[in-house]
Amino acid sequence: MRLALIALCAVGLIGCAGLDRGPRLTPGTSRESDVVARFGAPKRIWPEADGGRTLEYSSQPFGTHCYLVTLAPDGRLLGIEDGLSAAARARIVPGMTPEQVSRMLGTERSRVYFRLSEEDVWDWTVEPEQSGYGLRFNVHFKNGVVLRTTQSLVIRDRFFPLRD
Repeated sequence: MRLALIALCAVGLIGCAGLDRGPRLTPGTSRESDVVARFGAPKRIWPEADGGRTLEYSSQPFGTHCYLVTLAPDGRLLGIEDGLSAAARARIVPGMTPEQVSRMLGTERSRVYFRLSEEDVWDWTVEPEQSGYGLRFNVHFKNGVVLRTTQSLVIRDRFFPLRD
């Protein structure tokens, strides 16, 4: 009985594979139907100026990735990017709008409004640089645009802000 339960749990975990595991999707060859068949319905679909679309596969609030799958107008796969990679987070700059940030990083983990500073802070759980702690990437908005970004350590569900 115990062995059967372990086997059942292992099979269940296989179904949780992310876009970085399992059969590879091939840019130029794979189609939108291949992506959806493999990974299910996206969290959001963003229209692109050329008639294509970007499918958002966010793992928030507990995961550390947001896969953005870019499709050509005819449904062919153009590429897959992790919107929460360090390189993607570095592209968030003061003056950007909430929609621009959301399109680049995907759905946020949470939003908190700080009345005294009049800042709306969105955060994402991201991959830490080393193991042993969790990390959150924070985007501070004021007057409808990015004011700054910060990071917060998460140790046993407590937050420790880091200064940039």
